[in-house]
Amino acid sequence: MLAQGFRACRLAGAEGVALNQLINVAVAEKLSALRTEDYFRGRAGQGNVARAKRILKRARRGNAPVAGDEM
Repeated sequence: MLAQGFRACRLAGAEGVALNQLINVAVAEKLSALRTEDYFRGRAGQGNVARAKRILKRARRGNAPVAGDEM
């Protein structure tokens, strides 16, 4: 644990910020990632695969592929 503290201090110095600010930013980024995961999990639960497939099938009708569409 002590070695990680030294690494964090070095990283903060390299970034030109105080250790406290580095920790605050790291916590904020983690919370943001967790909220984003929850959001997409909730949205995925509302999805309708059959409807999405119908929409995608309809979208390609009459639209020739353009450069860059290849797989």
